[in-house]
Amino acid sequence: MRLHIGGDVRKEGWTVLNVQPGPHVDMVGSCTDLSMIADGAAEEVYASHVLEHLDYARELPKALAEIFRVLRPGGWALIAVPDFELLCRMFLHPQARPIDRWEIMRRIFGGQADPFDLHKVGLWDGYLAGLLEGAGFVDIHRVESFNLFDDGSKATYGGVPISLNVQARKPG
Repeated sequence: MRLHIGGDVRKEGWTVLNVQPGPHVDMVGSCTDLSMIADGAAEEVYASHVLEHLDYARELPKALAEIFRVLRPGGWALIAVPDFELLCRMFLHPQARPIDRWEIMRRIFGGQADPFDLHKVGLWDGYLAGLLEGAGFVDIHRVESFNLFDDGSKATYGGVPISLNVQARKPG
């Protein structure tokens, strides 16, 4: 199994899990509870611009533990989130116009168009790596893009890539 958390587009070989039903969603549920998936059932888990919607105290560690659990030994977690550190630098840049600050703020806190579009945590390289290490992952490294779906992992603002894309492996 290759699990796409938060997706809404069908792609051969991938099972789509989303909190909202849709025509291409295979399973409706939260990434904090993957109990419908057996331990070690997934060779890859892809979560693009999903984890920032979780609170950092309870939900985020639980989701990473669940992703770790459903991965087979040697399987990969592919995670994309808004790069909080980069977005903060862009927001504070002295030449940032008010409209730029508004758009950057929306990328930091979510578009808030519906209850599922609210960001509860900002993630940056070191913090995300620490969370992944704490969940048991190894070989944690940043990548430019996953090139799997047309989604947030390729997001840019003003021509600048603003997604933090990280791969992490379950030992084994």
